[in-house]
Amino acid sequence: MNISPRDETNYGFLFVSNDPNPTDDSAQPSDSSELSGSGLAAEKARRLDRLAEMRAAGVEPYPYRFDRTYTLSEARATWGALEPGTETEHAVAIAGRVMLKREQGKLIFATVRDRDDDIQLFVSKAVVGDDAFTDIGRLDLGDWVGVRGTIMTTRKGELSVKVESLQLLAKAVRPMPDKWRGLSDVDTRFRQRYADLIVNDEARRAFQVRHAVISSFRRTLAGKGFIEVETPVLHVEAGGAHARPFLTHHNALDMQLYLRIALELHLKRLIVGGMERVFEIGRVFRNEGISTRHNPEFTMMELYQAFGDYSEVMNITEELIVQAARDSIGTTEVDIFDHEGNAHHVDLAKPWRKARMIDLVAEKTGVEVHPSQPVEQLRALADKHGVRCEARWGSGKIIEEIFEALAETSLIEPTFVTGHPVEISPLARADRNDPHLTERFELFVGTRELANGYSELNDPVEQRARFEEEQAAKDAGDAERGTVDEDYLRALEYGMPPTGGLGIGMDRLAMLLAGVTSIKEVILFPTLRPEVF
Repeated sequence: MNISPRDETNYGFLFVSNDPNPTDDSAQPSDSSELSGSGLAAEKARRLDRLAEMRAAGVEPYPYRFDRTYTLSEARATWGALEPGTETEHAVAIAGRVMLKREQGKLIFATVRDRDDDIQLFVSKAVVGDDAFTDIGRLDLGDWVGVRGTIMTTRKGELSVKVESLQLLAKAVRPMPDKWRGLSDVDTRFRQRYADLIVNDEARRAFQVRHAVISSFRRTLAGKGFIEVETPVLHVEAGGAHARPFLTHHNALDMQLYLRIALELHLKRLIVGGMERVFEIGRVFRNEGISTRHNPEFTMMELYQAFGDYSEVMNITEELIVQAARDSIGTTEVDIFDHEGNAHHVDLAKPWRKARMIDLVAEKTGVEVHPSQPVEQLRALADKHGVRCEARWGSGKIIEEIFEALAETSLIEPTFVTGHPVEISPLARADRNDPHLTERFELFVGTRELANGYSELNDPVEQRARFEEEQAAKDAGDAERGTVDEDYLRALEYGMPPTGGLGIGMDRLAMLLAGVTSIKEVILFPTLRPEVF
């Protein structure tokens, strides 16, 4: 969305200009909202004085509502093809934030923007009268206004509203950031997302992509007969993933609870109950570090389908993501960045590679590996390649660590990594041809894990044994391992049919399709250190 002026002359004065290609010095911002010290204080004081003047004159600067007849995108869709120099009798009521404004004799030109588009206001003193013209001239950039008038185009074809009346809807006391100097600090952009969204076209685009991706998932899954459900955020047991949980306390019940680290175990309880195809898109919480790929709270989509296995779930994964690309960015071709920042042009619609974890490790080390090998052999291989090992790790965990250290960074194009060792997959069913591996996959794109799925373990006896191994590892000091969830085991004892399950990180998928390299770019309010005022 381009919010630069479309009319005959340059805008760009007061405290912001959004024209990306100013043609003369007058279009450059003078002193912007990143005013420091007395500059910002003086500008806020001036605007507060204006508020006081309006109230003294009996004008409410924050009215309760405004009834508009068209959004700006609707107005542009309806009248965008008008010939230059056309005046109509089509009356409209529109609303938006004042982004640009200039006065030229008895005319004022301004640009207002709402959520999706922008439009020019054409204000004539002869139409609105002297007093209203003066008041409109005193508007500040950032003010929200409601406008009534008629549709017209200027002689250069700029769609405009010829203003008959204008009402202030909300006075902006703080000036907007300026396009060139404002919000250049990344931390400030994420902390003051409200200001970032006002001036940053790319920030708005990233969240439009994210919205379209999630909407696409819902449509695709509904078309396949999946039911969207909601499961608890507060858990008695922190299960369904290897992660350190957040703790909280319920006062009335005097009990410790965990913020969920995954959606899995409650969704599979619903499969036991006979719901057959369920999914949830929800927030999960993991008490871990913050990076360009990690935020302590993030959005997962998990689905479970009775009577299927991991091969069917892989097909669903590919279909969901390819369709989401079409729906959100209009193409399946994307630029994927590797860990060094190099771009690779990839068509997501092409068939995705499948490779076993142990084979990918062998490619990088030149040595065949398998979880059945003695742990000493694998520890020696890890040492040879500089991969750290802990004494309590078994062969399967060491293979995973070697894979993460040596192979992940080469997985640029979509790749299903399969055949994870049983040791690191406590909820996945053992491979029907190799009891040391599981029918599990992780999807990697651009070196990032985007999805995880498997044929679900539905044998309550084996699941108990796996849980007990998890508990033993936790007791030995691994805070990310799971515990014995007795209620989930009880659910399995009622019988869960063969089931395929999938989890997709929606934030990382949004990163991929929006073409950004930090997870903070697709989370409206990412977790940050407390601000010092």
